[in-house]
Amino acid sequence: MIVNKIDRKNYDCIIIGGGGAGLRAAYTLAKSNHKVAVVSKVYPSRSHTCAAQGGINAAVGNAGQHKDDWRFHMYDTVMGSDFLGDQKAIEYMCKEAPDAILELERMGMPFSRDDNGRIYQRSFGGQTVNYGGEIAKRTCAVADRTGHALLHTLYQQCLSLNVNFYSEWFAIDLVRAANGHVVGVVAMDLETSALQFMKSHFTVLATGGAGRIFKSSTNAYTCTGDGLAMAYRLDLPLQDMEMWQFHPTGIFGVGILVSEGTRGEGGYLVNGDNERFMPSYAPHFKDLACRDFVSRCSMIEIREGRGCGPNKDHVGLQLSHLPKAVFKEKLPGITELSRVYANIDPMVDPIPVVPTCHYMMGGIPTNKDAEVVDYNLGSGDQVVPGLYACGEVANVSVHGANRLGANSLLDLVIFGRSAGQSIKDKLDQGVADVPVSDDDVHQAIQRFFEFESNHNSGAAKSVSELRVMMQEIMQNDFGVFRTEISMKTGLEKLKQLDDQIRECQLVDKSKSFNTARVELLELDNLMKVAISTAKSAVYRTESRGAHSREDYQSRNDDSWHCHTIDKIKMDPVKRPVDMSPEIVDAIPLRERAQ
Repeated sequence: MIVNKIDRKNYDCIIIGGGGAGLRAAYTLAKSNHKVAVVSKVYPSRSHTCAAQGGINAAVGNAGQHKDDWRFHMYDTVMGSDFLGDQKAIEYMCKEAPDAILELERMGMPFSRDDNGRIYQRSFGGQTVNYGGEIAKRTCAVADRTGHALLHTLYQQCLSLNVNFYSEWFAIDLVRAANGHVVGVVAMDLETSALQFMKSHFTVLATGGAGRIFKSSTNAYTCTGDGLAMAYRLDLPLQDMEMWQFHPTGIFGVGILVSEGTRGEGGYLVNGDNERFMPSYAPHFKDLACRDFVSRCSMIEIREGRGCGPNKDHVGLQLSHLPKAVFKEKLPGITELSRVYANIDPMVDPIPVVPTCHYMMGGIPTNKDAEVVDYNLGSGDQVVPGLYACGEVANVSVHGANRLGANSLLDLVIFGRSAGQSIKDKLDQGVADVPVSDDDVHQAIQRFFEFESNHNSGAAKSVSELRVMMQEIMQNDFGVFRTEISMKTGLEKLKQLDDQIRECQLVDKSKSFNTARVELLELDNLMKVAISTAKSAVYRTESRGAHSREDYQSRNDDSWHCHTIDKIKMDPVKRPVDMSPEIVDAIPLRERAQ
């Protein structure tokens, strides 16, 4: 039997994903002398966390304004989520944020400093003091390379603690024992194509997002929804998958992110007539309104013929009025990106930008300890034994229907730490070993060998052709604005493409760094995420946050103040939003102010 030939290793905890969330979990466990391994398909220092530019939010109150408070941060996060965020989790994240920043500083994270030597903070969208008052300066930053600094800081700490790294290993699927426990993962060494079953008491999914389901995305090519698809194939739920954030400022034509920090430093958006348009849409927040709202405003300008360029198909980000010192000290990376990828000098001309897929608010539902939660109508929430998730792959629902800028790095730090601490506590108390059969392991590698042994040469489309077709469907039918007719049509097209993946032939059978094999497995993962997104988007018949339907233009709290739960073998269902914070009073439903 093939299963008997697979190498096996044993660990206390396996963490799949070497980005900020996975490394933060690994740091806590390794510091406690537990045997932990990190499996990453790229070297950890190249994980997508390094692409985060603008900062990380925390109410540390360094900016010399009215005294900031984590309660103001919580209020803004709930409002930004369009009330789809779970208030218990939001309360926990915002309350823990200041200590998490100080903890990172003590690890050696090189935060930018103000004139008094304190951690520098800038303004970001949707953030206020005094519950909707003046614009807050809450975003702690390392120039415009905050994610890069965070990732390298955590990686260095994990190296010092001798974390076991499996770099350039691809996770195939989770292994689940007969009693329902998740007991590890089968992974492939990209250098040799050898498979290994990594058995563990606990497994953490920290695989990031899946923005490559869209044609235009700020996400790296590695963001292929691997963790989401692994959970989905186990018939575990994905939550709020209709909620995809389109960042207002992706460089036109290439999709590379231009940080919200540019607007936090005083930049603003202009249309083809060189008019600043956001104040007419959002009189209070202006260019620092929530990202979903700014993206829709930009698209309205484009759709109504007021865009920039010969085809009027983008808008401009004006920075030329900023002092030269800001470009050098606060926006050096953006300045370089603009020159290289847009061929313009932002100190002279506006950067051409357009709303671009950026972040997945949905994901695998978890509690605030980062334990994965299954949900079934009638029986409610049930913790999946042995399985955790944190970072963008998870939906603890601190972002709801729209994430505030700079809350993503905070999310992965807070809940990466929660995962590590929860697992540490359980390991310290002692855990029983869960028996695993060959059949359990076989289930995890079955998909791999189906693709490997597929000799059907009648496939009409290649992997790359199917991927492009999927991305165009998502871009056209599930973008900033949505309608039922186009989404239902798009969903049927996606299902047809999914069937065609089964017919793809793996022509390249080589063993060493076979990228064709990886791309086929990744496309299978992306297609699962795309279908779940489509099913959930068709299901939610209202507009809320990033989910903007032209046929249902209003938010409908009576019917849709709920999470969307989707499983591979069933139609979506509703799950209640948690409106029960533990310390402060719940923030009641109201309209979002702009």
